[in-house]
Amino acid sequence: MNKVIKKITANNGGVFTGNGTNAYLIGHEDITLVDPGPNSPEHIDRILLEGGDKIKRILVTHTHTDHSPAALPISKELNIPMFGRLVDRESQWEDETFMPDNVLSHGDIISTDEYSLETIHTPGHASNHLCFYLKENKCLLTGDHIMDGSTVVIAPPDGNMTEYIDSLRLLENYDIDYFAPGHGNFMQEPDKTIQSIIRHRLSRESKVLRCVEKQKNSNLDELLLLVYDDVPEVLHPIAKMSLLAHLIKLEDEGKLNKSKNNYSLS
Repeated sequence: MNKVIKKITANNGGVFTGNGTNAYLIGHEDITLVDPGPNSPEHIDRILLEGGDKIKRILVTHTHTDHSPAALPISKELNIPMFGRLVDRESQWEDETFMPDNVLSHGDIISTDEYSLETIHTPGHASNHLCFYLKENKCLLTGDHIMDGSTVVIAPPDGNMTEYIDSLRLLENYDIDYFAPGHGNFMQEPDKTIQSIIRHRLSRESKVLRCVEKQKNSNLDELLLLVYDDVPEVLHPIAKMSLLAHLIKLEDEGKLNKSKNNYSLS
């Protein structure tokens, strides 16, 4: 299944990164490096050992600090171009070192004699987030749009829940056999996975509305304890970001009102 794809996981495991950030080498003689990961000498050395001067370009799904900082040193070492996008809004996890040589747009295709990669703009986790569709393998490299073993954090202002759900639905138009995520293992049953994530997000949204209705007027911290009562408290700081994203979405849709940091039904 993965003869064309080699996964290299950085040693940067943690609450946000799971076992670590996955870098992918696509191809054999004309290699594309996707998401080089953190600027760790050990990690960079392993990428260069595996791919060497056969690496011809670097693609970045998004510019969070666990995905793109290794791009610049590898680009300089091999004298190869970097492809990606910059964020449209303020982001607290932004890698300031990344400046693409080629700015990618939705639908752009990078072709080699071995394979082709189609760019899919999937904002939500980040405004500049891209997925890459490896047509020959029917594989989608998902970055942090879809992760193995964890839901994705949507952190405003750069993270946007409406865009995230819309981007998930966009992927249903592609003939995908499996995912190569930015964190975790290769993932089977992509259609079921996409539908499950959408259901989970909309279920959480419904819970937000129920809790707001019950409490009448509640602020973000009060709602956090109610809406995420099924999540360990140690994860509440992360959940708070996604809760805010849900609240912004519902406010934009006219389902909630916000007054003096308190939320109520419209």
